Amino acid sequence: MSDPWSAALFRETLQLIAEGVTELVGFEVAAVSVVGDDGRLEVIAVAGSEDCRDQLLGHRTPIADIQAEISNSEAWGALRFVPHERMGIDTENLGWIPDIEVSDDPDAWHPLDLLLAPFYGEDGQLRGIMSMDVPTDGKRPRPETRRQLQKYVEQAGRAVIAAHDRARLAEQVRLAETAREVIRRASAENTLEGVFDYVQKALVEGFNARGLWIRTFHDIATPGSDRLFSSQGDQVSLPPALAALGKEAAEKLWALQEVVVVSPEHRPDLLTVEEHADVVGFLKGLGVDSMVFAPLGAGQRCLGNFGLTRTAGQGDWTETEKRAALDIGHDLGRTLLTTQNLERERRLNEELRTLDSYKSQLIATVSHELRNPLTAVAGYLEILADDDGLSERALRSIASMTRGVGRMSSLVDDLLTLSRVADPSIQPRTEPVDLRSVVEDVLDLAGPTCAQKDLTIHFAEPTLPVQALAERDDVDRVVANLVSNAMKYSPSGTEIDLDVFIEDGEAVLRVADHGIGISEADQRDLFREFYRTANPEALREQGTGLGLAIVQRIVERHHGHIEVQSTLGKGTTFTVRLPRVRGGEGAAASPGTAPAEETILPSQRDS
Repeated sequence: MSDPWSAALFRETLQLIAEGVTELVGFEVAAVSVVGDDGRLEVIAVAGSEDCRDQLLGHRTPIADIQAEISNSEAWGALRFVPHERMGIDTENLGWIPDIEVSDDPDAWHPLDLLLAPFYGEDGQLRGIMSMDVPTDGKRPRPETRRQLQKYVEQAGRAVIAAHDRARLAEQVRLAETAREVIRRASAENTLEGVFDYVQKALVEGFNARGLWIRTFHDIATPGSDRLFSSQGDQVSLPPALAALGKEAAEKLWALQEVVVVSPEHRPDLLTVEEHADVVGFLKGLGVDSMVFAPLGAGQRCLGNFGLTRTAGQGDWTETEKRAALDIGHDLGRTLLTTQNLERERRLNEELRTLDSYKSQLIATVSHELRNPLTAVAGYLEILADDDGLSERALRSIASMTRGVGRMSSLVDDLLTLSRVADPSIQPRTEPVDLRSVVEDVLDLAGPTCAQKDLTIHFAEPTLPVQALAERDDVDRVVANLVSNAMKYSPSGTEIDLDVFIEDGEAVLRVADHGIGISEADQRDLFREFYRTANPEALREQGTGLGLAIVQRIVERHHGHIEVQSTLGKGTTFTVRLPRVRGGEGAAASPGTAPAEETILPSQRDS
């Protein structure tokens, strides 16, 4: 029993019962034995002579020997009597033999006669026995004596069964707490090394083990490889033959939902005699005597195994411990599966980042290589266009080539910008940026296009500064792209609305048009590189499919986000949210909640 006070009280109770047998029923010796963790009966209470007590107390007898004697006994109610002529136990293993004369009287008590009462639990397993020896009258007990003995037997039986149940319950509670501690610690980790570091102490201490190892099969993070962890801090050198045997055994045990104990005295059915000898020899080389071997898994899949080891002095493995080991195999298996998946995701993310970085470098390199020849071509085209001797046809061809070079140059500029803003190694040089100032600069440049397309832009200027923490050139690119898109896809005579304000602690830019709109299908891919809609009306406008991709990358690298709301044929609204500059500079409220001036950029300025 784990509680010392309860164990002492238990022994004292059984001692009193044994003494009652010797004092009131008429036997010189009475002893009570209880099944221990090692699977043997241990004498824990003895009433009788000092010599008898010294020899019997602590004596251990294999359960199989006692069960063999019970099968040969005569049933006297709860008592079992084994005449000396049926005795099968070797006299050297009896622990104590009374020094009395052998009589020819058939009713006389023989020194090797055995009278005992077995105690069984609800599961039918032997929990202990009470044995009596040397009747004071020298005779085998008569019916009246047996009836008196029955009372003490019943009391002893109840005490033994209750004590065993309490010990088993305490062990279940202890191991359940161990399992909870294991899972609590393991679930907080996201690497296999971290999981093992956290669970090894709880398992070793909770199971009173000497050591622990955990082996995982087909590690997801490193395909085709197994991993082995040892509580001693070093890797256990597992011979290939034993590694293959352990994997095969774990898969069989997971299918059967069982665990096994391996020791010199225990050979599981799944091991041959030769395999058992190899495993025992391996354990001996590690300085241990026994091991509980359990599979790890989740669902139908066996993910590995673990072994808890003990030396001879730490006792045998109980059924409760074996059941707890199987439960931990389930819980730890699920944790390991989650951890392996996290490691795989981490590895894939690293590969994706590497590929993305390579893509950015490739785009930047190609773009730089294209820029120089395009600049040269543009220069020569400009020189040719100034030649008065060229025909109209030649001039039209030069103009067409000039437009093509312009589109290619614009594409190269966009590619260079995309590679820069998508590179995580290049961080923006942030500073307070006044969104009102940026919008006004963009609108100044947009004036001629507005006049040409008969568009009107309404800008609700904030009365207080709206400052974003960002890189000004990036913010300028965002505003310019969104305003350019709004103008490009808005029919003549329509209006575009611009707002900048503070909302939920963020600096917000909103650009709304009443143009052709974007379908729901197109909205899903709107920010993907080189994406162009299938809408014929939109395809009439030239574009590279990079503008919105650049806008999104810029917003994300500034830890902001962009939203789009659009209805086909009615218009589109883009909302950009960026981190705002915090402090005492004041803030403009969202539209409609505070006074604001309005700047109108008409199709033609008043003159």
